[in-house]
Amino acid sequence: MRMNLNQQSAGSFWEVHKKLMRSTSPIVDCGVHYVDIMCQVTRARPVAVHAVGARLTSEIAPAMYNYGHLHITFDDGSVGWYEVGWGPMMSETAHFVKDLIGPNGSVSIVAKESTDAGAHSADHDTHTRTNALRIHHAARDTEDRFAKPDELISTADEPGHQELCEREQRLFLSAIRGEIDLSEHHEDAINSLRIVFAADESVRSGEVVRL
Repeated sequence: MRMNLNQQSAGSFWEVHKKLMRSTSPIVDCGVHYVDIMCQVTRARPVAVHAVGARLTSEIAPAMYNYGHLHITFDDGSVGWYEVGWGPMMSETAHFVKDLIGPNGSVSIVAKESTDAGAHSADHDTHTRTNALRIHHAARDTEDRFAKPDELISTADEPGHQELCEREQRLFLSAIRGEIDLSEHHEDAINSLRIVFAADESVRSGEVVRL
């Protein structure tokens, strides 16, 4: 699994990022969501995390870092990589990578070209936009050529960032009213947070953290 979300930020966006980094790193703040997806996909037990980080600005505390990536391994043999960076120095090139790769092929979120209006890394609404899914089949024919072309599935009808937030609030209200049980979701959230805390520990210690 390959995932990243680098955010090139300046002005008020950079001020928000700097305030966040007074208490937490990007690997923890953003990474928890992507690690959660990895855990949902594999439904396997995470066994080890290794991460590295770099402080690319003097505008944050010496002990903090604004760029990093983590690597996680699961007990079923799955592996995951996540990269994150905040700040005015970040590149817009390949800031949005979402790949799931397995023996039978891969599924990728195909984002808009970075030159399109509204597709820049600082635009929060694009962070939840799928745009399209590219499905690649690894199967080959008798001449060792790919047996099927890639499929492109449009997700043009997906909700935007605000609508997703509203759906979350409605779901939370249903839980408060006792209409649904969020116990499994609660356990998943704690597990994902435990993993990114381990990644942050790995950045600071330089060691692999066994879970």
